[in-house]
Amino acid sequence: MSTLTARRSGPTRGDGDGSVQVKLDPRDEIQGAQVFAVYGKGGIGKSTTSSNLSAAFSHLGKRVLQIGCDPKHDSTFTLTGKLVPTVIDVLQSVDFHPEELRLEDFVYEGYNGVMCVEAGGPPAGTGCGGYVVGQTVKLLKEHHLLEDTDVVIFDVLGDVVCGGFAAPLQHAERALIVTANDFDSIFAMNRIVGAIQAKSKNYKVRLGGAICNRSHGTDQLDLYNEAAGLKTMAQIKDYDVIRRSRLKKRTLFEMEGEDAEAIQQDYLQLAQKLLSGSEALEAKPLKDREIFDLLGFE
Repeated sequence: MSTLTARRSGPTRGDGDGSVQVKLDPRDEIQGAQVFAVYGKGGIGKSTTSSNLSAAFSHLGKRVLQIGCDPKHDSTFTLTGKLVPTVIDVLQSVDFHPEELRLEDFVYEGYNGVMCVEAGGPPAGTGCGGYVVGQTVKLLKEHHLLEDTDVVIFDVLGDVVCGGFAAPLQHAERALIVTANDFDSIFAMNRIVGAIQAKSKNYKVRLGGAICNRSHGTDQLDLYNEAAGLKTMAQIKDYDVIRRSRLKKRTLFEMEGEDAEAIQQDYLQLAQKLLSGSEALEAKPLKDREIFDLLGFE
């Protein structure tokens, strides 16, 4: 019986109604590093947030590893200046014999020493993202990279509707949700709050808070936070330098100007807050109709 088959046939855990998630193998636990998982609505700026947060941690003297968990493998391109091959790509190249891989085959050094990995994902309509995340963590542990890491950031695609892409929550200490001050992103965030609540029943992950991105106001988010028991950890305003940094394939720490400097300080303050030990929030998701009635204008 293969390792994968053996793990899938193990006991299930009560991660929520209808859950078929399997128990995390203790050998795959990440130890010694602070681990954060970043979620949010598709297109809300999770990768921009993750990459600049990684850069901020590095400026605070931390050894940082960012793991992109998206088949598009574009989480780390502002850190590396390119689209790097995914773990799935390199595993396919050796016919899925991981013992043949070297660390430099799938780990790339980016801006200010941040180590970058793109887990990738299965071809569209096939496989499970959770398997990809699991294999990535296994490889990193086998090559002892996690032993020399202070901070790990999982950048995870979209809002959590699949147990596979909820897998980083099994490793994380804190989950962060990137949102904007609008109905659609808050509606998606509410589902993520529910996923984190389910995982927290059996794993150490707790909700750290929301990062309000590309928003000059927070009135709608404030309404939701009060109703759900959530807090905003940082507000990143919608400055054009963010768009330009993506076009230049650079982090905001490589951009110049007053706006760039202001956002750099926002990320440094957020990184310091997380390193100091953020509060574990016990937020509860609202019902869909409750959000619909809560947000908006008369």
